[in-house]
Parts: sequence; C-alpha cells; structure tokens
Amino acid sequence: MKRKVKRHIFKARRIIYQETLVDFQEHFWTFIGAFLGIAVIGWLNSNLAPIDNLFLIGSFGASSVLIYGIINSPLAQPRNLIGGHVICAFTGVLVHKIVPGDVWFTSALSVALSIVFMQMTKTLHPPGGATALIANIGSEKIQALGFWYVLSPVLSGVLILFFVALLCNNATPHRSYPKNKHWYKVWKRKYLKQKV
Repeated sequence: MKRKVKRHIFKARRIIYQETLVDFQEHFWTFIGAFLGIAVIGWLNSNLAPIDNLFLIGSFGASSVLIYGIINSPLAQPRNLIGGHVICAFTGVLVHKIVPGDVWFTSALSVALSIVFMQMTKTLHPPGGATALIANIGSEKIQALGFWYVLSPVLSGVLILFFVALLCNNATPHRSYPKNKHWYKVWKRKYLKQKV
C-alpha cells in the first residue's frame, strides 16, 4: 500500500512538473508581447501627459501575465479581458460616486460587487478587481476622471493589450489566441460567403 501511494505521488509530481515546462519560443513570445503591450501604453502615458491623459494603471501588469503568459486560460480570453476590466472600472467609479464614506468601505464594496458582476456576466478576469480598487484608492488625477476612467485609461489600455496579444500570440503556428475562434467561423460563413 505504501509503495502504491509513493508511486502515485511520483507520477503526480512528474505530471505537474511537465505541465510547467515551457520551451524557449514560448518565453520569447511571452516577453515580446508583454514588453510591447506595456511599452505602448507607457509611451502614450509619458508622451501624452501634457494633455492630462492617463493610460497606465497597475492592473494592466496582471492582465499581461494572463494574456501573454497563459494564453489558453479561460480568464485570459478577450471577453474576460475587455468585459472584466470595463465592468470593474464602471462599478468602481459608481461605488465611489454613490457611496459616501471611508475608503476602506468603498474599496471593499467595489471589489466585491465587481466580482459578483463579472460572475453574472461570465467575464471573470482577476485583474479587474484591481481596476475597481484603483478607482477608489487611486490618485486625485484618477478620481477626477470620474466615469471617463472607464474609457481612458481602462478601455483604451485594454484594447491596446488585446491587439498586441492578437499579433504576438498568433505569430507562430503553435500559439493561438483567442483559444476559441468559433466567432470567426460564424462571421466568415455568414458574411464572406455572401460577398462571393
């Protein structure tokens, strides 16, 4: 019995270890994607500062880990990336505007509501919680944006990350993003065949 348990533990360790092995090409494209995505947003943030725009927020770093590093995760898919951030940004700003009170209360309420709304809409994206939190604890510049926070920096930044992910994650044949391309097949069948 003891021997059988040891054998199963050995197999489990080996399977888990092999699942974490990633080849050099994966590392390369993950680096390129994350670097380009954050670099474009950072460049916009630093060069468009005179017109008082803000583009770079902390939750984009966490989103980059998902959409460039674990591209097959359900949490990294476009619906989750875009929908999760937008829902959380809107929820965070709404709670900040409507509920007067201490920062600890509005922060906790906005994150908790954001998670529930993401679950209800099937757009769960963990960095979205940080997006809602930033709407409450961010700098005066972020809080002064009000509902514009949803469009810029959140939606504009997420779309930049998404388009960079489309380019970098589909650059090689063994990487494919988004994972489910069913929407493209439906669109192709419906619209492209009508033109022919």
